[in-house]
Amino acid sequence: MPERPGVEGWTGRYFEDFEPGDIYYHPLGKTVTDTDNQWFTLLTQNTAKVHFDHVASSQTEFGRPLVNSTFILALVTGQSVIDLSFNVMANLGWDEVRLPAPVFDGDTIYSRSKVLEKRTSRSRPNVGIVTVATEGFNQDGIVVISYRRTFMVYRRGFAPVNPTPRPDEASLPAVVGGTGDA
Repeated sequence: MPERPGVEGWTGRYFEDFEPGDIYYHPLGKTVTDTDNQWFTLLTQNTAKVHFDHVASSQTEFGRPLVNSTFILALVTGQSVIDLSFNVMANLGWDEVRLPAPVFDGDTIYSRSKVLEKRTSRSRPNVGIVTVATEGFNQDGIVVISYRRTFMVYRRGFAPVNPTPRPDEASLPAVVGGTGDA
């Protein structure tokens, strides 16, 4: 039986693939740990004790450390890349960032985005501009962050090509058995 050549993996959406009203539920969730929170907080030189000092934060109305909100912004933006900006030329900004509920150690964060608008770039014919509304929500379905994000994304056929060197496929084992049909 002849073997199939390598199958291309997901290559992301291009400007032409976005339609206003489309909603993407991003596939990955992340359980936030105390280590995530402390590392991000200290790496960014944030000195708010409510994020890393358990004694000080125990005296707040929350009774425990709050996860750094800029970590949640970065996390939810990162979760959306697979669906939205895999082929980004540039991020243009976040607007209307809101934090309606706190995030704590052990919460699992998921996200979704809705395409609000798209337009071609007036100055760069190789890209378009897309605006989305994104929400991050926890394991209980409670929205913990929302924002609007605008980015420039390549049009199909204009994204940079970065060919990855690949070894000869002959080094992989042969297919065993049938065609895989059940």
